[in-house]
Amino acid sequence: MQEGIRKLLIQLGENPERNGLRETPRRVEESLQFLTQGYRTNIDEVIDGAIFEEDHNEMVLVKDIEVYSLCEHHLLPFVGKAHVGYIPNGRVIGLSKIARVVDMFARRLQLQERLTREIADALEESLKPRGVAVIIEAEHFCMMMRGVQKQNSKTITSAMRGSFLKDQRSREEFLHLATA
Repeated sequence: MQEGIRKLLIQLGENPERNGLRETPRRVEESLQFLTQGYRTNIDEVIDGAIFEEDHNEMVLVKDIEVYSLCEHHLLPFVGKAHVGYIPNGRVIGLSKIARVVDMFARRLQLQERLTREIADALEESLKPRGVAVIIEAEHFCMMMRGVQKQNSKTITSAMRGSFLKDQRSREEFLHLATA
């Protein structure tokens, strides 16, 4: 990877041997390894047994989970917040694990639409809840720094499963709480 980054610097018209760039290929590789660490883990490792039997059947919502990801089209960041809710069906998950699930999928080259769906599907599969809902609102640097250069635009995506899809009251409660 470092040799490819070195060649890229040359193609951009830079001298990879100059003082400020000598260590850049190594630093970029380390950065990319960190930013894409989601490829090297799986849902079972992330959840790590933190699903517990509990007779709770009301919505659980973790909102404003920070999202940092890289757009797969331009390798530029998109950043924002995820709001994740579920209605248990006899099992709950450790709250920090919800944020870790978000991070696992965000730390891959992504599309916001896929990221939203992957989080919902993983929680639905792992928890078997009555419903799962995910909203992500993010700002995309590919829209801010290049192309249309729109600084104040946000993209909002949602994925609804189970009772959030079928029951309008559950959906409205989630939307109200997540966006309040």
